[in-house]
Amino acid sequence: MNMPLLTVIYSSAMILLGLIGYFATAQTSMTALIPAAFGIVVLVFGIIAFRDRFRQTAMHIASMLGLLGFLGGIRGIPAFINLLFTGETARPAAAISQTIMSLLSLMFFLLCLKSFIDARRKSANRPRQQ
Repeated sequence: MNMPLLTVIYSSAMILLGLIGYFATAQTSMTALIPAAFGIVVLVFGIIAFRDRFRQTAMHIASMLGLLGFLGGIRGIPAFINLLFTGETARPAAAISQTIMSLLSLMFFLLCLKSFIDARRKSANRPRQQ
């Protein structure tokens, strides 16, 4: 799996989510841009990860940012569930955006984790040079 490319795709989705949220709230909520700002930071590490020399460090930082994105957006999930079942919530756009951010970030973090485990197994199975 090409994790630097996946990181760029994930960060692009976060940027798009932030922009859609911002324009969906008629440009009144600056906090709707949080996923976009977050995505820009992750994008930087995704681009850095294309260089073999920096890949491990950049991907570890990007994966931790993914975990933070999950944790940061998780508080919107109860409001989103309430919106689904009752059709009411205080800020529906925020609930939707936070839930999407949280779920996308969780998927990204889990894929990063799988990649790290696969890389560790691959290096453990590699014969040692003497």
